[in-house]
Amino acid sequence: MRDALINLRALPEQRDLIDYAASLLGKNRSDFMLEVACERAQTVILDRVFFGLDAEKFKQFSDLLDAPKTPNAGLARLMEVKAPWQEGSE
Repeated sequence: MRDALINLRALPEQRDLIDYAASLLGKNRSDFMLEVACERAQTVILDRVFFGLDAEKFKQFSDLLDAPKTPNAGLARLMEVKAPWQEGSE
């Protein structure tokens, strides 16, 4: 059961466009907008998580991941800093 309310304002032309597209798919405005917004949200999230590489670029990427670690003083300092919620941080 849907119980979360989402409100938004649109220009009449935008509403009409959305209504027309929804009607072409046999959907009401709310179902259409929710479906399209969720599809777009998933795309945005996946774009931040997954990326595609051709075989050559994937080999370069894998080689970088497999390479021995090199010392990084800045990262070492960062890892020593306690988070504000950790006990004894000051």
